[in-house]
Amino acid sequence: MKFENLMLHSLFAACLLVCVLTLGAMISAPVASPAAVASAAPAATVVQPAG
Repeated sequence: MKFENLMLHSLFAACLLVCVLTLGAMISAPVASPAAVASAAPAATVVQPAG
């Protein structure tokens, strides 16, 4: 029983560590401004309807 208990505690610790590292990476990641995103987008072409 001690082995299973140790494995469950280790799994919980590993999952918690992965969650904390993921959250930290999302919080500390640089935020792209809308102007930078818009300038990188390809220009849209306007199609005139036939008629």
